[in-house]
Amino acid sequence: GTCYQQAKQVLHAAIPDRLQGRERETGILRQFLQEHVLGRRPGSLYVSGAPGTGKTACLSRVLLDCKDKLARSKTVVLNCMELGSPHSIFPALAKHLGLPVASGRERVRSLEKHLTAQGPMVLLVLDELDQLESKGQDVLYTLFEWPQLPSSRLVLVGLANALDLTDRSLARLRAHPAGSPQLLHFPPYTKEQLTRILQERLGQVAGDRVVDSAALQFCARKVSAVSGDARKALDVCR
Repeated sequence: GTCYQQAKQVLHAAIPDRLQGRERETGILRQFLQEHVLGRRPGSLYVSGAPGTGKTACLSRVLLDCKDKLARSKTVVLNCMELGSPHSIFPALAKHLGLPVASGRERVRSLEKHLTAQGPMVLLVLDELDQLESKGQDVLYTLFEWPQLPSSRLVLVGLANALDLTDRSLARLRAHPAGSPQLLHFPPYTKEQLTRILQERLGQVAGDRVVDSAALQFCARKVSAVSGDARKALDVCR
């Protein structure tokens, strides 16, 4: 197509091969998976950051890059926005693990039994984790306590916008320092990082420059001042 159609194509929020400005966070995610999934050490990681700061994109990129290494373990990725209620997480997980769907307390018990039995490591990724907040936070507590069970083989990675979800909702876990999830925060993108993201995307279009570099910097400055949301910057340019 024309250079404009090509530009629109590259400005879509697809997962790029390399995430600009997120080298540190990508490294931490890789190391966590290496130590816990490949090293067969159960544990949990809580990833926080405002929308558009690259949490899901970074983790998706790392999972794609480590696909072969993770082949021996079982990976389950769930978006909690798609669940009807916080407690729906248990039947959804049972289904992914190939377990018969039980009801009530038996449901949690059968999952616990499965996750502490012999077998490959289970990597559970929960996006939009704050959707599982409930009265008494029993769902979140149950999930974050599973990696601490004797002979557990669960590695849990939760992603959410709120920086203080673990402090606010999971204070009880801090009583057992070993039970507290490791924390990783994605700060909003800076003006320079957003400019580099836009330049890298548009650099893939052959021929004349589609968007003037002063316009790219203007867009990056405005978006970084309001939210630092990379998706917003891509939308504006598109």
